Amino acid sequence: MTQATNSPQAGPALGSLDLAGAPLVLGGNVFGWTADDPASFAVLDAFADAGGRLVDTADVYSAWVPGNSGGESEHTIGRWLARTGRRDDVLIATKVSQHPDFRGLAAGTVRAAAEASLERLGTDRIDLYYAHYDDGATPVEEVAAAFSALVDDGLVREIGISNSTPERIDAWFAAAERDGLHRPVALQPHYNLVERGFEQDLRPAAERHGLGVLPYYALASGFLAGTYRDGESPDSPRAGKAATYLDDRGRRVLAALDDVAAAHDVPVASVSLAWLRAQPTVVAPIASARHVGQLDALLRSMTLELTADEVARLDGASA
Repeated sequence: MTQATNSPQAGPALGSLDLAGAPLVLGGNVFGWTADDPASFAVLDAFADAGGRLVDTADVYSAWVPGNSGGESEHTIGRWLARTGRRDDVLIATKVSQHPDFRGLAAGTVRAAAEASLERLGTDRIDLYYAHYDDGATPVEEVAAAFSALVDDGLVREIGISNSTPERIDAWFAAAERDGLHRPVALQPHYNLVERGFEQDLRPAAERHGLGVLPYYALASGFLAGTYRDGESPDSPRAGKAATYLDDRGRRVLAALDDVAAAHDVPVASVSLAWLRAQPTVVAPIASARHVGQLDALLRSMTLELTADEVARLDGASA
C-alpha cells in the first residue's frame, strides 16, 4: 500500500513546491501556437531571470491548431531546457486527459501520457501533474491510485486537479484517505475578476482539503489586461472571447482597475493578478505572454500588494 506523505495544509500551499517568493505561474499554452521558439525562449529566459518558478503546460497544447497534434508546448519547453540547462531553476506543471492519443484518466492512460510528457519535456520528473478534465467514465479510486503510483515511482512530485466538481474532489480525497494514497495539493480552476463562480462551491472544497489554488484564464483572455475597450479590439485569437466581457459590468471593472493601477503606477494586468493573489486559497495566478513585452506587467504583479480598500473596490465592481 502507498503511504500518504501529503496532509492538508493550514493555508495555501503546494506540498513540497515553494512559490512563496514568486507567486506567479507562467502559462505555456501559447508556446508552439502564437509564440514560436525564439519568442517562447525569450519569454522563458526572462521569466526565470526574474525569479519566476513555475511553468504550466498540458500535453494537449496546442492540438487545436491546424497541423499540430498536441505536445507542441511541451516540446518547446523541452528544447528550452536542453538549450539552457535550467531544469533546476524552474518547476514544470503539465496535465493529462485531453491529448488526442491519451484521452481520459484510466490508469494505463495516465501512466502512458506521463511518460510521453516526460520524453517531450526531456526531464526525469514532472513537478506538478494535473488531471486536466475529470473523466466520469473512470472510477475516482482508479484515478487517485494511478496518480499516486506516479509519485511512488518518482515520475511526479505533486498531484493537481483541474476542471472537476466539488463532489469528485471530495471522492478523490476519500479514496486517498481510505487507501493510503498521496493526496493532491493543487487545484486549477477558471477564476478571475469577471469569472467568480469558483467562489461558490470550489473554494470551499479547496479549503476543506488544503488545496493551493492556481487560477487559469487569470486575465480573461486579455480583457483584464485592459486590452479590449470600446472601439479597441486587437487582432488576437482570443479577441472574440474577451469582447464578451465588454458590458456594463465589464466597464465598471475596467474603471476600477484603471484607478487602482494609476495609484500604484503599474499596468492594469498587474492589478488584476494581484487581486487574484489576495483571494483566499490562491497561491498564484496563471498568465501567459506571447512575447517579452507582455511579461513585465505579469512580473510586476508578484510584488504588488493591494490595500484592503482596493480589493473591496474591485470586489464591488465585479459583483
